[in-house]
Amino acid sequence: MGQRPAELTPEESPWHRWGAELRHTREARGLSLEKLGQRVHVTRSYLSKLERGMQPPSRQIAASCDRELNMCGSLLRSWERAYAEVQGGSTPRVHVSNSAPDVSRAPADLVTAVSEQASSDDAGICVPARLRDGTVVFVALDRRDVLRGGVGIGAAAALGMGTPAAADSSAVPGLVRRVRSAAAYGGTPVEHLKRLRRLLIDSDNMLGPARAIKETRDHIEVIKELRREAKGADRHDLMELQTQYAEFASWLYQDLGDFDRARFWLDRAFDWSHTVGDGDLTSYVMARKAQLAGETRDLVDVVDLAEAAQRLARPRSRLAAVGRTYESYGHALRGDASESQRAIDDVHGALDRVADDPTPWGVWLNTQYVEVHRAQSLEVLGKHDQAADIFMTAIKALPEDFHRDRGVYLARAAVAHAGAGVPEQAAEVGLQALTVAEDTGSGRIFKELSRLDKALLPWQRQPEVAQFRAAFDAVLPHEA
Repeated sequence: MGQRPAELTPEESPWHRWGAELRHTREARGLSLEKLGQRVHVTRSYLSKLERGMQPPSRQIAASCDRELNMCGSLLRSWERAYAEVQGGSTPRVHVSNSAPDVSRAPADLVTAVSEQASSDDAGICVPARLRDGTVVFVALDRRDVLRGGVGIGAAAALGMGTPAAADSSAVPGLVRRVRSAAAYGGTPVEHLKRLRRLLIDSDNMLGPARAIKETRDHIEVIKELRREAKGADRHDLMELQTQYAEFASWLYQDLGDFDRARFWLDRAFDWSHTVGDGDLTSYVMARKAQLAGETRDLVDVVDLAEAAQRLARPRSRLAAVGRTYESYGHALRGDASESQRAIDDVHGALDRVADDPTPWGVWLNTQYVEVHRAQSLEVLGKHDQAADIFMTAIKALPEDFHRDRGVYLARAAVAHAGAGVPEQAAEVGLQALTVAEDTGSGRIFKELSRLDKALLPWQRQPEVAQFRAAFDAVLPHEA
């Protein structure tokens, strides 16, 4: 017997009213939450929250639902009315492009809203932009506008030339044929696909996520096609690889700042990991869910997900330590400094013990990684000077090939320096992070740099600060 849908309360708020309209239309079209979620690339649970008014939708999600439900714009217009009502009668402003998220929203919200548009529209490019009032937001620009607008070559290449689109169904048959002929490369199809995944991971680290997403999505479709005819161990190995590709797709979207799609692919990876029966893989995906919750500063879920990952992990294993690391940050987000410190100390104490753990997951867990998370927690707790010192010490010890992660940590260190009242150091470190941001197009780095840009406003006349802000401004398209 199916679960009874939760009662709706459209009279409670504009978003409750919009959610009720969404459910009524969805049910009238005969679509389940799961089906509609697949079409608009969000999770079933996320759509359920929208229908119950528990979370306001982005404009792009509203537009996607409108399109998939054949509403001819009425659901989107309802979103605009709800938004205007919540904003006290103001209507959504139009930003640099003609059909994108409204620029009056906070930058953190726009990261998700705009990257959703870029992910579904080959003409759209998700880039940070400067508004006339000086605010930095993430907007979707037409590719031609970006090129005409003089965006730095590095930023245009990283952000624009590999727009994260859906899997290209027309390309998949050719890929399937080549993968089936993997003997030409001296291996089996599974071995060939594993090598390709490794190359995509390396490419993402150096060039950023936008270039790798299409290939990753295409290869998930290739694996699904190969599974149709595979048997026995081959079928199992393909399913395991499909799970790994899905987790990687989630990571790519997370680095772009598209957290809805990151959740969608983590949910797929979690479901598929159970099919594989690999306990370590399931534990790792659950830990990644905790990490993503921390990235979005979800005060409710992050600790619970991290604890769940530890319950799934083998006792005293590396993956248990990974879960404990993310739990530490969750406690910091909740303002519990003592629990956060206790958790991170536990992880430090476990590093020697887990060094020889045979699982391939979480092999990056080392002293530097743990210290970066200690610094991240301290910054959230307001201990900016301590956080900045720990960030910089950990960054110096990072391996050279941790290119993009170095940029993320540099940007966070710069924000901590600004919080500690050391603007010159913040600006210097911020310039280093900006170089990596331009090279990779990492939404996470640009998000931190937009925080830094705002934090440095009190010192904007200082030469070092002015240099950073001018360099940051130079890579941004501007509102006309």
